[in-house]
Amino acid sequence: MSTPPSAPASRPHPLHVLRATAFSIGALLLLVGIGVLLHQPLLIPPPAASAALVHGAPGLALSQPRNLVGGHLLSALIGFGTLALTGSTAWGAAIAAGVSMGAMMLTHLSHSPAVATAVIVVLQAPHAGTFLLLLTLATVLLVAIGLLPGRIGGHPVRYPAAW
Repeated sequence: MSTPPSAPASRPHPLHVLRATAFSIGALLLLVGIGVLLHQPLLIPPPAASAALVHGAPGLALSQPRNLVGGHLLSALIGFGTLALTGSTAWGAAIAAGVSMGAMMLTHLSHSPAVATAVIVVLQAPHAGTFLLLLTLATVLLVAIGLLPGRIGGHPVRYPAAW
């Protein structure tokens, strides 16, 4: 017996797309601006992907503050642990990514962009204290800016759905 084709996903309203795009750009530009002031990169690929989730899919569990902040920090810590064991190698980065995914699943902190955080830590070997502080700042700012669309922008989905 064949399954009937699933209904096509409804397209978001153009104003919703414009609003999500504008808030995402604003969040990422804020990270760039603060990074320039601090002379440190605050905009790295994983938080950029996180911004896409927060503004493009704010109702998903992956987008919620606990998962966003906790997933990135957990993955960074796993990355630093793996870096200490394997050194800065692609093999170590692959292991860190897989372990991060599993650890996020076990701790209910799943946030897919955070897997890339572990990879970046292993491949780039940043200073742990500075990296963790900047990562925390970036993720907290993404959550804070994620609160705005539903309060001032008329976003149809209230963020966060859960803390």
